[in-house]
Amino acid sequence: MEIKELMSREVVMIGPGESCLDAVVRMQRARVRHLPVVNRDGMLVGVITDRDLRHHLFAPRVFDTLGSTAVDVLLDGVRVAEIMSTAVVTVEAGASVGTAADIMRKHRVGSLPVVEDGRIVGIVTEVDILRQ
Repeated sequence: MEIKELMSREVVMIGPGESCLDAVVRMQRARVRHLPVVNRDGMLVGVITDRDLRHHLFAPRVFDTLGSTAVDVLLDGVRVAEIMSTAVVTVEAGASVGTAADIMRKHRVGSLPVVEDGRIVGIVTEVDILRQ
């Protein structure tokens, strides 16, 4: 089976200049843990995950302000580009499910943006693969 048969085609994305609070709201509304980050031309430039956001909040310089500053204020003051991962691991739509699973295991990631010519055409998650 190829990834294109399994991937979600409705991908929730975000821009690098948007706030981390925007990212949290989008993740919550869509019930996802990973957001591909795309530039104005629609090209994939990164990924931000719920783990990236937690790590940001637990960074010593941020964590020290948690008692005196609301979390939404802390997240609204940081752009996605500041904490996203830029070394994005992707997969092509024609790859096999086994290949995608191997890539996810090797790189220890929970999702793979599916790309064609640098543009996102879908996303596949570990849950998608486990369901299969």
